[in-house]
Amino acid sequence: MKNKANYYLNKTLFVSATNTDVGKTYASETFLKYFSRNGLRVGYFKPCETGVEDFPLDGTKMLLLVKELNPDFDFTINDVVPYQFKLPAAPWVAKNDTNIDLEFLKEKIKELKSKCDVLIIEGAGGLMVPIQDDIFIIDLIKEFNCDETFLIAPSKLGCINDTLLSTMALKSKNINFSLFINLYKDIDSFESVSKPFLDSKVEYEFLHKYLV
Repeated sequence: MKNKANYYLNKTLFVSATNTDVGKTYASETFLKYFSRNGLRVGYFKPCETGVEDFPLDGTKMLLLVKELNPDFDFTINDVVPYQFKLPAAPWVAKNDTNIDLEFLKEKIKELKSKCDVLIIEGAGGLMVPIQDDIFIIDLIKEFNCDETFLIAPSKLGCINDTLLSTMALKSKNINFSLFINLYKDIDSFESVSKPFLDSKVEYEFLHKYLV
């Protein structure tokens, strides 16, 4: 990530991860606060949220935060999370007969960008989670013309495999990305178990660097 937040002025950023429950929403919150703290009006978008009962938990939490950081962002939860599904599964499974319309999502992104300086789009699960038969989360990055992807990887045992597979997938599609390690599991053993090999293969930063 660049040292100056102003580098991201008028940019759309996609937050994805090496798997589910790695910390995409936590990372989105961290970056929203970071950009706001550095003078940028922030915005947030989550095209699909699954496992929704009464309301989308992640999307609602992020929308409340954005409204606090950027009062100009006067959108509803249905604007910020257009597709909400009850089943906690990949969108392709959870949507049943619902058509996830990419053109509709692109128009929604245009609306949201009119009220912010930097828009963070949060994906669902990892990069290869299916949206349609032949469209995966990774494909949304280019469909939405995102300027950069923030890939979140965990510190837990097994992160080497998932991190290398995810970075290979992004490189294969010529997607510009920055890698962040979320120190939240196996943090006592990360230095000796995973960090030595990651240091030799990938460039990354620690997510906690951007905490308020």
